[in-house]
Amino acid sequence: MKQLRVLVVDDSILFRNLLVQSLESDPNIKVVAQVRDPFEARDAIIQYKPDVMTLDVEMPRMSGIEFLRKLMPQYPLPVVMISSLNDKVFDALEAGAVDFVNKPSNLDRASLSNFLKQELVTKVKIASTAKVGSMKHAETFNTGDSVNPTFKDRIIAIGASTGGTEAIYEVVRQFRRDIPGVVIVQHMPPGFTKMYANRLNNQCQVAVKEAVTGDRVMPGQVLIAPGDKQMRLVKVGDSFQVECRGTERVNGHCPSVDVLFNSVARVAGKKAIGVILTGMGGDGAKGLLAMRQAGSPTIGEDEASCVVYGMPKVAYDIGAVQYQLSLTAIAGKVYGLLK
Repeated sequence: MKQLRVLVVDDSILFRNLLVQSLESDPNIKVVAQVRDPFEARDAIIQYKPDVMTLDVEMPRMSGIEFLRKLMPQYPLPVVMISSLNDKVFDALEAGAVDFVNKPSNLDRASLSNFLKQELVTKVKIASTAKVGSMKHAETFNTGDSVNPTFKDRIIAIGASTGGTEAIYEVVRQFRRDIPGVVIVQHMPPGFTKMYANRLNNQCQVAVKEAVTGDRVMPGQVLIAPGDKQMRLVKVGDSFQVECRGTERVNGHCPSVDVLFNSVARVAGKKAIGVILTGMGGDGAKGLLAMRQAGSPTIGEDEASCVVYGMPKVAYDIGAVQYQLSLTAIAGKVYGLLK
């Protein structure tokens, strides 16, 4: 592969140098410039035409979020945010950033090495494949008639990764309070999943919360897997609940979409609907296939609307996807299957 040209934007010269050293330790990455604020970044973008930019959320003179809002309409560029544990990162994703990495609070050698050489490098490479500036929200909440009352015990399982925070929002914001219980895995670090759930809860008609073991899956409620635990669906008596246990990585992820989907296939079968959205890699594809083989209708986001057409493509290629749809059409299809 050709060398990725990266622009690093961070007001701390020490941290900026760490980012540069880490990125350039990979032979496929070249840092073309490192600058301290958005004003210098604007000139560097024009001069060097980078493939990807890393951008600090908090900076003097102009925040990274404000810079993104000005930049993306004029110059769409894949951006990876560098963020401490702060819900402002979701404003950055809404403004057009592809993904983010969590700046470690504990700067010991092991934590720093994992952050710099694994998370950062990996996400920069993924961001280079992303489509930016193409997210479109549906103009109306046209999800059709009410849910068939006999379908209230259904389960809707959703999985996503890169680009997924905005994709999930696009789907969930169209769900009304009559929607059956929803369970979601979005690849995200611990701490951020709770903030993301709270953000959706304030923006959507349905109730949204970060899941804990024992939570019942109920109509009108969305449960999001915590960022450091595997979430599974279980049957307890006549109701469905979730278990959030185990920190092992599956397909490189905790939580993993495959773990959730496989549990849904086992305990819910044809009572479930599976949805796989934008993301890099193949997590969730085999689980979605298990759901389809168990009788669940399955939906995959199409290539045109994906930020990264990875997970939905793998799922489609192995026959796991029954309906392939644009992101803005997925909520309506869910309601269509529930009539």
